[in-house]
Amino acid sequence: MMDRSDLVAGAEVNETRITSNYDKHPAIRVEATDENCWAGWKHISTQLQKHVNERRQYQPNVVLVVDCYQGVYWESLEKTLRDTLEYDSFVVTRTAYKEEEDIREMVYPYLTDDRVFGKLTSLEIQDYFDPKAVETLKKQVASGQGVTVVVGEGAAAVVGHGDILVYVDMARWEIQLRMRRHEVNNLGVQNQQATFSQQYKQGFFIDWRVLDRHKQTLMDSWDYVLDTNKHNEPKLVRGTSIRQGLKLVSNKPFRVVPFFDPGPWGGQWMKEVCDLDKSAENYAWCFDCVPEENSLLLRFGQHVVEIPSINLVFAYPQSLLGQHVYQRFGREFPIRFDFLDTMEGGNLSLQVHPTKEYIKEHFGLDYTQDESYYMLDTREDAVVYLGTKNGIDPTEMIDKLREAQQTSRFDAEKYVNKWPVKKHDHVLIPAGTVHCSGRNSMVLEISATPYIFTFKLWDWDRLGLDGKPRPIHIDHGEKVIQWDRQTEWTKKNLINAIEKIGEGDGWIEEKTGLHASQFIETRRHWFTGTVPHHTGNTVNVLNLIEGREAIVESPSGAFEPFVVHYAETFIVPAAVGEYTVRPHGESVGQQCATIKAFVRN
Repeated sequence: MMDRSDLVAGAEVNETRITSNYDKHPAIRVEATDENCWAGWKHISTQLQKHVNERRQYQPNVVLVVDCYQGVYWESLEKTLRDTLEYDSFVVTRTAYKEEEDIREMVYPYLTDDRVFGKLTSLEIQDYFDPKAVETLKKQVASGQGVTVVVGEGAAAVVGHGDILVYVDMARWEIQLRMRRHEVNNLGVQNQQATFSQQYKQGFFIDWRVLDRHKQTLMDSWDYVLDTNKHNEPKLVRGTSIRQGLKLVSNKPFRVVPFFDPGPWGGQWMKEVCDLDKSAENYAWCFDCVPEENSLLLRFGQHVVEIPSINLVFAYPQSLLGQHVYQRFGREFPIRFDFLDTMEGGNLSLQVHPTKEYIKEHFGLDYTQDESYYMLDTREDAVVYLGTKNGIDPTEMIDKLREAQQTSRFDAEKYVNKWPVKKHDHVLIPAGTVHCSGRNSMVLEISATPYIFTFKLWDWDRLGLDGKPRPIHIDHGEKVIQWDRQTEWTKKNLINAIEKIGEGDGWIEEKTGLHASQFIETRRHWFTGTVPHHTGNTVNVLNLIEGREAIVESPSGAFEPFVVHYAETFIVPAAVGEYTVRPHGESVGQQCATIKAFVRN
């Protein structure tokens, strides 16, 4: 056996940035051939028409229902279907929407006047439709002769699944890009010229909740899924193949598709390590494991189909999450891994997250954003702002924060502790703790998932990328700051609370957090040999934090060996049970390390 001083010798030397091997497009092979997948509108329409014609051989009337998620290029889809399919009647469900003024009034209690925050809606897709108009559409479809095509968001809720059901799904990140370009509307309204923040807020709190609930009622009945995320590269795949793919993924290690975004404090580290566009000004975020936002890439022969990774949570929650996590969180993925890059950038905003009680009362969520910063890399001057200083006057600090909105000056170091950090430090941030990362850090943020609820207190007198001040939330923040988390408490409880808990031949296991008040626990393994793991019937999320490459294997051969690279986050479903991780490729004989997060029992 080794002691840690031997095992981690040379840990500060990061050889992984010589050349990037980070996989930005991880695809999961589902079927060896593309016989159940069609690419391009010509082949797609031919297959749909073939299916319609087959049905007409034994029934005179066929209803083809094409249901859609928000963010689809609606006009283009409608025109293509009209131009390429043979039909006797074409029905657009948007004609049965309530008046736009009525929809805006209906969603307002959830949208609110707040610039950033709303409340998660309880609305259903049926609430968007006028009952009398729906009855008219139903009669029109029921009396249709020959082939009737029904198209639109909520089509299956209006007229049923029909004889053939096609679902046009959309990746959450692609929707956001289309919102930024003012190309799409929110559900039931014409607002594509609204600001991105307005559209995203309505999507997050209302549209995506409504449509996700509707989608879950359809998944078992999909005849086809249509992927139009790449506008000029549509792909159609059989619903049975999609369901087969989701079942496969729920029983093996996998990665979701990361996406990268700039920010006012963004840095330069990810450009090199993740092989990103060097001409971009910066990259601030990478959402590397946020299944609600990320996508899955499923490979069918030569074709790769993109679907929202949240579909896996909807379809196989118990296999993926484990029984106790599913019982606690339902069809939600409660763990988030993402990157915050401030290398050659700036400080994050000084902020605080709501307590569990506050987020439940004001925003309708059952859990909050407890989090931590794992320092994936740092420079010598790297710091984290964390916890308030001993003896400060809370009222004075809040007053100074309010004054700063006019004076553009706030002495953060007078009120908030500033802690130096180095590579592989782990800083715990339970909800209610004032915090932010300083510049010249590369943070792997490990947290609970309700990530939109960040109360900014001070943004260092800078503008957002849109040239406008970013929203500040002092009114919310002052109500949730835990003022007793001062200097000594913070040092003792939140900084490198690391405990060695196990070792074996070529590996050491450490508990690195999170705080006792947080439901996520993290374990770090340093290793030069094979490390035994077990999911413990709870989903595991890991990142390779040291070493160029590692391989994940099943001792029983239950899944194919899975290779991961430096800084890649990967998910091991609860159903996997026993698995191992060891150095691979260029890392054989060298030191590697992973950080693993899971929900405590």
